[in-house]
Amino acid sequence: MKGKPCEDHCILQHSNRICVITLAETHPLLKKGRTISKIDYQISNGCSRLNNKVSGKSKRGGQFLTEFAPLCRITCTDQTEFTVYSCIRGRLLEVNENILQRPALLQEKPSTDGYIAVILPKFEESKSITENLLNRRDFEKLLAKRDGTQTVASQPS
Repeated sequence: MKGKPCEDHCILQHSNRICVITLAETHPLLKKGRTISKIDYQISNGCSRLNNKVSGKSKRGGQFLTEFAPLCRITCTDQTEFTVYSCIRGRLLEVNENILQRPALLQEKPSTDGYIAVILPKFEESKSITENLLNRRDFEKLLAKRDGTQTVASQPS
């Protein structure tokens, strides 16, 4: 993402178009030995993802995000900092405030309770989102190339 190798993000898309942004299991933050000291949804002086408020059926008022819009910054005790990006265009529905009180959720349950945010892409763009992302099998092939190892027997999608 943005030229930084191996800071993999994961997008879980439901059949109703809603996308949950999480860290991929290969993200360096999830490696053993890292401890999170701070999660910050304050992107700039004038922009905090915590101030996002949506209302109504059409989710009016949610912040509109581009693919490279930062969602949060995560700082570890070793001063390593990671920025998590939205990766998709759409309206921010919510951020996970639970990880502010319990940052370890990001590492313990990254694809469930430790999610970063929920985004609703525009209807006309929702299909192209899934077409431009790697499915599990292709992601494992990419990891094998990255690591220089052979792929594990492919499982059907």
